[in-house]
Amino acid sequence: MLKSWGLPLLCLGLAACSQLENPGNVTAAEKAARAPAVDGNNMVSINAADAPPAVPPPPRKGEQGWPEVALENGKAWISCDTDYAADAGDGVALEALDRASLDAAIAPCAERGLLRLRYVGKINPGFSELVARTALVAEAQRIQSRILDLDSSGGQVEAAIVAGDRIGESRWTIWVREGSVCHSACVFVLAAGDNRLVAGKVGIHRMMRISSKATSRAELNRELQEVYDNVKDYLQRNGVAVGVADLMMTVPNRSLRLLSADELRQFGLDGTNAVQDDLERIKQMRKCGDDFVRRKDAFLVAFDQECKREGSELEAVTACGQALKQRFGFPDETCPAESPLSEIDVSTLLPSPTSKSQDPLAERTASEAAQPAAEAAERN
Repeated sequence: MLKSWGLPLLCLGLAACSQLENPGNVTAAEKAARAPAVDGNNMVSINAADAPPAVPPPPRKGEQGWPEVALENGKAWISCDTDYAADAGDGVALEALDRASLDAAIAPCAERGLLRLRYVGKINPGFSELVARTALVAEAQRIQSRILDLDSSGGQVEAAIVAGDRIGESRWTIWVREGSVCHSACVFVLAAGDNRLVAGKVGIHRMMRISSKATSRAELNRELQEVYDNVKDYLQRNGVAVGVADLMMTVPNRSLRLLSADELRQFGLDGTNAVQDDLERIKQMRKCGDDFVRRKDAFLVAFDQECKREGSELEAVTACGQALKQRFGFPDETCPAESPLSEIDVSTLLPSPTSKSQDPLAERTASEAAQPAAEAAERN
């Protein structure tokens, strides 16, 4: 079952840009993200000038021409259900990242319009390609609701930034389930989600600079400063306080600093991506009008206060949100697709082929969880 909501995030950046010729017009981050995986559980940064040439991205149309990419130090599954306790578990295991394999795994999710990508492993170039290619195929099959179910102890900074920027362009909810972790470079991926749901543990520490030429603290600091400047820029464009990067600098690479729920909220790491929220508000103001935006704002406040309580299961949280949607007049007749919680709006989804009959006890639990939210909505 999907467990409690909470949300972590923090993000990191990008190595210095290479001054070498770049006839493919590939960014330094893209080049560095494709460097060989290094280190174990720790966060590493690779000098972009030392990275091998980038593999061209897959074409948007057609079955041919996808460069061969291996998913190393990680495993992935595709599911059309949010419930990993259902008979199908985590879904279909992905054995390859070619177009035919992804098409076959993702096609069953088209009817429901939702997919969940479960990934367990390192943040590396293969993971970055996995995210990009899954989003590309999902877009081609008109699957708009996408959940990245993440469990990672860390990896490469540059690969995380590349993956994060791709996630930011392709509408993902990122979820760290109970029992999973998101440590080190993984938190940079978390920062990019439109929404972030966290029940597992989120931790940070300093990055280790691979291929460093430093022989003193001052030299190492100069090398890292350029990377951290890019880290802070990445945090800002994802609506996260730059203080997160400063806190990272104080934690040795071989240690780990877990972030509390309060810290996640204070740093802007909990729930909705603030920058994405502003962008959506601007778009929705133009398309749906002032009244729609005001009602949605009121809904989101009530949802945070009444539904996202620690320990609540996703089914109960969803039921609570559905009750609130009715109270605030959602889905809206003029703009139904822009209604809140669209990424997990199970009321719009067909029954899962693996779903079991509804447990009366679970129904009662969900109903009880929804009641406080309904009363709060009436008072508002």
